[in-house]
Amino acid sequence: MDYLQITISIAEEYQEILIAELFDMDFEGFEEQGDQLIASVQAKQFDDTKREELEQILIRFGKNVHIVSEELIQPQNWNQKWEQSIQPQRIGKFYVRPTWAPENTDDDLTEILIDPKMAFGTGYHATTRLILEWIPEIINDGDIVLDAGTGTGILSIAAIKCGAASAFGFDIDEWSKENAEENMELNEIDSFEVELGSTEVIPEGSNYHVILANINRNALMSLIPELLTYAKEGCTILLSGLLEADEETILGLDSIKSLTHLETRQQQEWIAMLFKL
Repeated sequence: MDYLQITISIAEEYQEILIAELFDMDFEGFEEQGDQLIASVQAKQFDDTKREELEQILIRFGKNVHIVSEELIQPQNWNQKWEQSIQPQRIGKFYVRPTWAPENTDDDLTEILIDPKMAFGTGYHATTRLILEWIPEIINDGDIVLDAGTGTGILSIAAIKCGAASAFGFDIDEWSKENAEENMELNEIDSFEVELGSTEVIPEGSNYHVILANINRNALMSLIPELLTYAKEGCTILLSGLLEADEETILGLDSIKSLTHLETRQQQEWIAMLFKL
């Protein structure tokens, strides 16, 4: 599968906001290099209409924001760049590292092995960090977890390491399913199932103690009503992939009004929102 790598000249302070908009356009990978953002999208997903849409978005950021170059690349080259850039990091009570990085030596931290490919959820993005930091506080022993837009599987793996009995994840990206399953094996997790697709692949009759959804505002607005049909009474719902400006929109959804909003946490302009059914 060929990918188009687009390099955009844009000040660092605006890059996270642009990334949020590009997610909605099916861009999948991002690399921030000073005042340039390198964004990757499946070549077949980026036609003339999408290019015009991208140009209109960039115009809103001002005349100095523009496309520098476009390059057609093979997936394995994109993965090699990931491997060169991913470093171990401490996130709350977790030590997240790729297999080629040094092992954890702090007994107070729980190690999570994540070898990222073309899936979202390495722990580098603020939305992933927000949920990871929150997971030890909301997971109870024996919980059954639903992970919407599972990416690398990092959130489900973290939940199981915190005592969850099992997790079910789904993602519309075939690379995510493959990568999540590989990361399961790395962490010796056998109680996590991943399927390719959206809510239609959730096992019929399933009910969950915890629902995790780190996607984006538009996807969440569409998915929340369906996700809540799988929530047990007293279910904890943790949402992210949201900008600070999205909070009011999410709280205004009819589907959210049946929930109790417990707390919102923030890193930079990104937020995570905790609800209880």
